[in-house]
Amino acid sequence: MSIHLVGGGWSDEYDGEVYREFVAEAGARALASGRDIPRIAVLLVHEDALTAADWAEKYRDQLLRVAVCEPVVTAITEGELFTSSVLSGVDGLLVGGGLTPAYLDAVAPLVDEIRMLVADSLPYLGLSAGAAIAADTAIIGGWMIGDVPVSAEAASEDLDDVTVAEGLGLVDLAIDVHAAQWGTLSRLVAATEAGLVDGGIAIDEYTVLIVGDDLLRVIGAGSIWQVDRTDDGVLVSTLGA
Repeated sequence: MSIHLVGGGWSDEYDGEVYREFVAEAGARALASGRDIPRIAVLLVHEDALTAADWAEKYRDQLLRVAVCEPVVTAITEGELFTSSVLSGVDGLLVGGGLTPAYLDAVAPLVDEIRMLVADSLPYLGLSAGAAIAADTAIIGGWMIGDVPVSAEAASEDLDDVTVAEGLGLVDLAIDVHAAQWGTLSRLVAATEAGLVDGGIAIDEYTVLIVGDDLLRVIGAGSIWQVDRTDDGVLVSTLGA
């Protein structure tokens, strides 16, 4: 089973290319457990109950456009926390998009359990915020380092300083999202140059990096931007879909 990191992107008509292998893996796990239809936990955090309920339906509809499955959606508001019951009897875990610091706070009670389940081959898909917090050291927002702007303020996640925190620890590299669309590649480059992270990847929208069994694959419409520290500075390269 794999970890699926999606750089964001949403359309109510999207065919769900970046979700297909995740749902297929959940289906295989379900069959191994004696279930014909996979149960997929979907964790969402939004600013108010009405918005949360609206997005719950959107995620449910998106997964059902991909394949027959049972989305088990838990949508909470910012400041609330998830409980371990949301992970009971599921064949896959999808952590959605929204305010990245709020997601990291909300999943804090589940970190050890998520790590254990993923180590036991539960497929994980992080979309936008859900991808960012999957890292060992997660970039959770910000647009300045010191007094220097390094990316657009609109992508700051309500933080001024570029901020890193301990993430879920599912992958050992930092992750930024909405790379080409929001210009966050420059934030990852600057964070690497400043030593806040030891490099990482920035993922375009409608693009997924699949990490599993010593194999990396890219699927979707965009690119994965890989950022590495070298003796000569910061090196940026791409992995095309």
